[in-house]
Amino acid sequence: MTSGFALPTARLILRDWRDEDLAPFAAMCGDPRVMEYLGGSSTEADCVAGIVRQRTGQSERGYSFWAIERREDGAFLGFCGLKPGMVDTPIAGKTEIGWRLHVDAWGQGYAREAAQASLDWAWAHLPDEAIWAITAAGNLRSWGLMERLGMTRHAALDFDMPILPAASPHLRHITYSIGRAA
Repeated sequence: MTSGFALPTARLILRDWRDEDLAPFAAMCGDPRVMEYLGGSSTEADCVAGIVRQRTGQSERGYSFWAIERREDGAFLGFCGLKPGMVDTPIAGKTEIGWRLHVDAWGQGYAREAAQASLDWAWAHLPDEAIWAITAAGNLRSWGLMERLGMTRHAALDFDMPILPAASPHLRHITYSIGRAA
């Protein structure tokens, strides 16, 4: 079902999803700190469906939000990678970069390392002139990483996330992009 994809970095391997990723993925997606800006905790069934979506994307497009494994000990840390932007958002159909890491992996540079590897992969393998990212306006960690990656905010493309209820405190989302280097 998967292609055997593996993208190594100094400390990580971005790779295809494995069946044994489900338990740590579900634990991560059940953590309210991780899911604060993402609509709340996910069920195990949601996580199964998410893994299936990523495996399908990898099979059909050659990229996805890849599982992140720490090289040192093989620990599952979360995911990072690329996918088509969500319908009904300003980045619909554009290539989106995204990440989600377990709380224990926060603040150690893993997200930046994985995101930079994903961008480097995109520039080497995709024709896109820009890679896009979105996050809840209050998600300082996420948009802070976007800025550290050299991404530019597009305030005119701020939007209300269509899959969140109108009363959500995280309804408003912001949009960033980074262009291909000349």
